[in-house]
Amino acid sequence: MWRDIVHEFMDEKIGVEYCRECYANREYPHRIYDGVVENDWIGLLVPEEYGGQGGDMIEQVILLEALGKYGYDLGIPVAISSFSYGNLIEYGTEEQKQRFIPKLLDGEVRFSIGVSESGTGSDAASLQTRAERDGDHYVVNGEKMWQSAAHVDGNIINLYVRTDPDAEKHEGISALLVPNDLDGIEMTKLDTVVRKATGTNQVFFDDVRVTAENRLGAEGQGWEILTDHFANERTQISAAMVGNAQTVVDTALEYALEREQFGTSIAEFQTIKHRLADMQTEVDAARQLVYHAAEHIDHGTSPRRLAAQAKLKASETFQTVAQQGMQIMGGAGFLPENDMERYWREGKISTIGGGTSEIQRSIIASDMLENR
Repeated sequence: MWRDIVHEFMDEKIGVEYCRECYANREYPHRIYDGVVENDWIGLLVPEEYGGQGGDMIEQVILLEALGKYGYDLGIPVAISSFSYGNLIEYGTEEQKQRFIPKLLDGEVRFSIGVSESGTGSDAASLQTRAERDGDHYVVNGEKMWQSAAHVDGNIINLYVRTDPDAEKHEGISALLVPNDLDGIEMTKLDTVVRKATGTNQVFFDDVRVTAENRLGAEGQGWEILTDHFANERTQISAAMVGNAQTVVDTALEYALEREQFGTSIAEFQTIKHRLADMQTEVDAARQLVYHAAEHIDHGTSPRRLAAQAKLKASETFQTVAQQGMQIMGGAGFLPENDMERYWREGKISTIGGGTSEIQRSIIASDMLENR
């Protein structure tokens, strides 16, 4: 089964020790990403006519759930490349597809997303990074914040810029595909307490010249392109969160079985049993929401509300079970070698990155009101 194959890859080919090393040393998980490329999984959602597998979103979320099991952050690079090439397939020219997709499939290039800025987070449409047309190029000036994996060699930043400052804020945005090694790009890798493996960057653009051939879609179509990818993004990263949340439950259960107090395993105490039962139930519920959103994507129906629900449920479940896992493990949970303290920190950032819980609730409520 596909699930067995991808979990065997993480357990046997990668291993938890490698994942720990990536976090401890702030090293990008090259072995994971390269392994996905070597197994021809990076193009799982790429149509067969472009050399991909022509798979479906259910298969993709099963992959992401496995990649995220020892740290949801470890699945983020694959997820980002996936929903970025989804935009390329949907909005790119035939020339762009022929130029970028083969390089993606052989691992020569990968993608990141450039949206958030220091002054704009949830209000993404207020972005200020500017791109002015100069002949057959755009000249980009500005800054992007919280950019995951943008520093990796061969990275193409799917960059959202303001090309018309006089238009309504949602209408003056365009999308550019920007190689991260162009002159004028500088990056600062941020010393965060989370996402230590993938890496989080602040990216500065100083008169960066980007060929107009790298514009994705029409000028001014950027907001449409960006919002179209949100459901895809949230569904995929939610799957990685579910994978990590399941590991939290499994880790807490194993500890409870081994830890003895008052002459017996603490797993025999009703308070621990009930806590574990609640944790597993919440993870199972989150998983079903993720799969439900994936099914809607596969069937071509708009999963905007479902994707928001999946992101909300997966992230808050991850945060909650990690908190409960820390409580079950007590002082042992704070030892890095036991992983739980890392999962605890990652659980918190999962409710913020990729769209905050508050934004997801607003999306869900808006859909409820519109369709009452």
